[in-house]
Amino acid sequence: MMNLLNVLLMSQPSQGGGSGAGWSSILMLVAVVVIFYFFMIRPQSAKAKKEKQFRESLQKGQNVITISGVHGKVVEVKETTIILEIANNVQIEVEKSAVAIDMANVKR
Repeated sequence: MMNLLNVLLMSQPSQGGGSGAGWSSILMLVAVVVIFYFFMIRPQSAKAKKEKQFRESLQKGQNVITISGVHGKVVEVKETTIILEIANNVQIEVEKSAVAIDMANVKR
């Protein structure tokens, strides 16, 4: 915060005549923050919200892929974990946050 204040104070003209340079630098700083928000922060939060909705909507029988690349079929959904069947009579328990992709949405 102190660095930002120093930048703003240093950008003010030393003579009383023109204050346009100070306002233009403040305007430029605000523009950079707005651009950063719309191109970096907002899309990432929308993506996180979509992933959270997907993980909350997991259902028994759904084919999924974990973030480590394990393919499986959801056998049981618990509060924070799911049980995947990865082969005949082979089941593993994984965190819901480890599920990355719904196989129904994958185009082959």
